[in-house]
Amino acid sequence: MAKRPKQFGSLKGDDRIHGAPVGIFEDLYHFLVTTSWPALIGIIAAAFTLANLLFATGYYFDQGIENAHSGSFSDMFFFSVQTMATIGYGKMEPFTLFSNILVSIEALTGLLALALMTGLVFSKFSRPTARVRFSRYVVIGPRDAVNSLAIRMANQRANRIVEAEIHVVFARQEVTAEGDSIRRLYDLPVTRSRSAMFALSWTAVHRILEGTPLFGQTRESLANCAAEIIVSIIGLDETFSQTIHARHTYELDEIVWGARFADVLVLHPDGSRSVDYTRFDDVEMLTPAK
Repeated sequence: MAKRPKQFGSLKGDDRIHGAPVGIFEDLYHFLVTTSWPALIGIIAAAFTLANLLFATGYYFDQGIENAHSGSFSDMFFFSVQTMATIGYGKMEPFTLFSNILVSIEALTGLLALALMTGLVFSKFSRPTARVRFSRYVVIGPRDAVNSLAIRMANQRANRIVEAEIHVVFARQEVTAEGDSIRRLYDLPVTRSRSAMFALSWTAVHRILEGTPLFGQTRESLANCAAEIIVSIIGLDETFSQTIHARHTYELDEIVWGARFADVLVLHPDGSRSVDYTRFDDVEMLTPAK
């Protein structure tokens, strides 16, 4: 069962957001806030370089910068960098009307860009995030003499998620009476859907009773309807008092039948507890898989 774990928060299968295609520039702020830090820094560096190249081209054709080497585009470029960053070493300065106007425009551009980048970086730093780890597999097996679906999660931060709430959904492909193929979602109630303080691990259990969506299902029947288990958790970050959420989707090959999770809680001599993450994804087979 060795398998590379999926990245948290990835969208796949029917869990993707479908709709009218949205370009990057149609929702640029959302794209920049949600993109990775290396990508954001690369975009800022590219935009900074491009802007300075454009202004340097104007200075180059005007040749209105005093003390710049004649015909030196690099001098114009670095003068533009100094102007946009409001450094002002004092070695080079504009002396023509066109260059002075261009400097004024660039100075305003630099001030606006600095304000925008400051707000963007602050928004990205202050964006609430959760570090919830989901088990690689979900298991179906007996629990308190009832066949049950179990999902394990862990809070990987040292703080607590207060008033945490879990929501489990069973998704499958169905055909309506009119012959239309649709994706239907069914709530799977769990025995404990709320946790006052989610600190270490949490195993959510759905009892597969008669009348529930998973009752009577087999691996083959779930494969025929492209079934998925979608798990979402929401709560309040104890440190920042911000609402955070995490989501994960399990496909058919990540549902283990006739199994239970290996124990991961470790009790230390001082009475404290911790999670053994080396066994977090381990399952123990109870009966032959269906």
